[in-house]
Amino acid sequence: MTNNKDRLGVALCILQWVLGLVILAESLRFAFSPRAALAFAKTGLPNVVHLALAWAEIAAAILFLVPRATVAGGRFLIGVLAAAIVIHLLHGWFDVGGLVVYAAAAWAVIAGKSTFGEERT
Repeated sequence: MTNNKDRLGVALCILQWVLGLVILAESLRFAFSPRAALAFAKTGLPNVVHLALAWAEIAAAILFLVPRATVAGGRFLIGVLAAAIVIHLLHGWFDVGGLVVYAAAAWAVIAGKSTFGEERT
């Protein structure tokens, strides 16, 4: 029988991988989908901002999945998600619940990693 610390560690690892892979997949779609580019064009911001956000999110998701870089990648990911939330809100798009949940999940993973001493930065 495993103890609570072991189960929590496994749960955080599963959350890390699910979150990282989901965000990576969505980021790739955001970067390469013509439909996403069209939707982003409605913001009035230049396409370079769209691509910068997409690639920053891809980089952050990859770092988040690397065990030695999880905490740094998680912090980077939270920053990118915060920027996305701000852009959404400034343009009157209030459907940011998913982004908030992603940021909270990233925070939970990096808090767990820091608490259990699995990674220090």
